[in-house]
Amino acid sequence: MSGHYEAPIREPLIIGHKTYHDITEDIARPIEERAGKLWWVSLYAALVLFIYGFGCIAYTIGTGIGAWGLNRTINWGWDITNFVWWVGIGHAGTLISAVLLLFRQRWRMSVNRSAEAMTIFAVVQAAIFPVIHMGRVWVGYWVFPLPNQFGSLWGNFNSPLLWDVFAISTYFSVSTVFWFMGLIPDFAMIRDRAKTPWTRKIYTFLAFGWGGKAKHWQRFEELSLVLAGLATPLVFSVHTTVSFDFATSVIKGWHSTIYPPYFVAGAIFSGFAMVQTLLLVARKVCHLEEYITMYHIEIMNIVIILTGGMVTVAYATEYFIGWYSGSRFEDFTYLSPGAAVGPYWWAFWALISCNLIIPALFWFKRIRTNIIATFIIALIINIGMWFERFDIIVINLSRDYLPGSWTMFKPTIIDVGVYLGTIGFFSVLFLLYARTFPVIAQAELKSILKISGETYKAKEGDEHH
Repeated sequence: MSGHYEAPIREPLIIGHKTYHDITEDIARPIEERAGKLWWVSLYAALVLFIYGFGCIAYTIGTGIGAWGLNRTINWGWDITNFVWWVGIGHAGTLISAVLLLFRQRWRMSVNRSAEAMTIFAVVQAAIFPVIHMGRVWVGYWVFPLPNQFGSLWGNFNSPLLWDVFAISTYFSVSTVFWFMGLIPDFAMIRDRAKTPWTRKIYTFLAFGWGGKAKHWQRFEELSLVLAGLATPLVFSVHTTVSFDFATSVIKGWHSTIYPPYFVAGAIFSGFAMVQTLLLVARKVCHLEEYITMYHIEIMNIVIILTGGMVTVAYATEYFIGWYSGSRFEDFTYLSPGAAVGPYWWAFWALISCNLIIPALFWFKRIRTNIIATFIIALIINIGMWFERFDIIVINLSRDYLPGSWTMFKPTIIDVGVYLGTIGFFSVLFLLYARTFPVIAQAELKSILKISGETYKAKEGDEHH
């Protein structure tokens, strides 16, 4: 990869007059230095949410899911909304790591590590919701085809929720192996710089005997490509499987063949927005402006424009089909004239504003190269994608085929608490990750320093002149 030629006209991916030693020092600094006040304040705030949320989960398990705002018509509420939202956020990590690796996109090297970590932490949050939605958590192992006390009791393979179990567990395991394998050279770097015996022992264990030999690098690169080849279909299959939870049903607004590609595009859309949000914070707090440059931020925003366009086409299709069908039952699905002016009008317009109107600002170069504007719009997209999942589930279920079954959904404090708890849990995991693991893959950055480093590109440009 390092042997590939890059035209001098291309934007440098590493700015500043950096050497190999500078890269090592800059990437290792957040791990080796003491944490600042901002990190501790963020950790305590996240821990408060985490503890409150898991108190709500414990209350749910002890009391039953009647503690949520569900009713006889809306038997899926915030729990499945949050599940689909978290799975979607977890999509961008594998896309950045696997798909862009196969396409030899060098700009991924500054953002892939945090994106992979975000994937794993988001999938952990997603896995919580189907488990507690079962009601009887203590028999959750029944979804696995294991020998048990009931003899030939097997999982119901016709259930889309069982498909989720296998899709998520496969996605989680492959993503974790991919992430950990990429960290091995960086663990070895921290091991060699360790100042205390305890730190050295921990990172020696994590480095798996890495010595930086040619054979080690050969195996590392081969395994990276193999795992990328395995993970690429997962990017498309996992959220396709999640979409089958809805598309294989007979509920109005759900039985739609557009759901699989639409869910995948929406997941990448929301995932890239979350990566952008986290990277901008990590960039500032860890002082990585020379490695996560404005070029990286702009490229990420262009991907958001692309996937946002796909989502927009899907929205327009859903709205048109709901109107064109002439079915009075389709007139109150999540994207229909009825939803736009009905009792959930605020959720409909939150979806349209956050996912269609505001992200369109990224078409302007001045906006997509503005740090503050990018951060705000990325946050808005995450809010909008949560509303999309809320609208798909709650609006579609709130109007049954019988007018006597029509009802409204009102979340309880437990609903809200469980959701906030997962945000706190995710934040705790990400903050601890940023303090113990290198946020950027320094070994990969060094491989492109003489190709995409600002100093070397300037020299090459002078030679061509």
